[in-house]
Amino acid sequence: MDALMPLGMVSDFPSENQTMITSTGTEEAQKDYFVERDGEKFAGLHLLVDLWGASRLDDPAHIDAALREAAIIAGATILHSHFHHFSPNGGVSGVVVLAESHISIHTWPERSFAAIDLFMCGACDPNLSIPVLQTAFSPSSIDLSEQRRGRVTG
Repeated sequence: MDALMPLGMVSDFPSENQTMITSTGTEEAQKDYFVERDGEKFAGLHLLVDLWGASRLDDPAHIDAALREAAIIAGATILHSHFHHFSPNGGVSGVVVLAESHISIHTWPERSFAAIDLFMCGACDPNLSIPVLQTAFSPSSIDLSEQRRGRVTG
């Protein structure tokens, strides 16, 4: 972790619901984390969220806290986060790595714009993260698209 600190901001605080896997010597049935909805089976939902007219896009600590809250409210397990601040008052790029996938962000404070990816598998619901993002960044508008990733065909 210490080696990453000069590169930007690294959070050492994993989600409280992160668990360690231990071997008991017995074989357990493997869980299927794919989602089934509307008669379709897929790996997870990937939301592409464009925030326009947004604020606080140059503050890595605020962004880290907001994306962590977004992950927790969606039911995800936080493993690690890393954010890079390009310069004072510059943009921020970063990721919150989840057991269920990731949340990433790239900001352009000079344009009041942020591009956010919310990709979550299993029982998580990335749509629950949207109000958290609205509160954290106060955008004047949001452009949202949803993709079902890993669709099972045939």
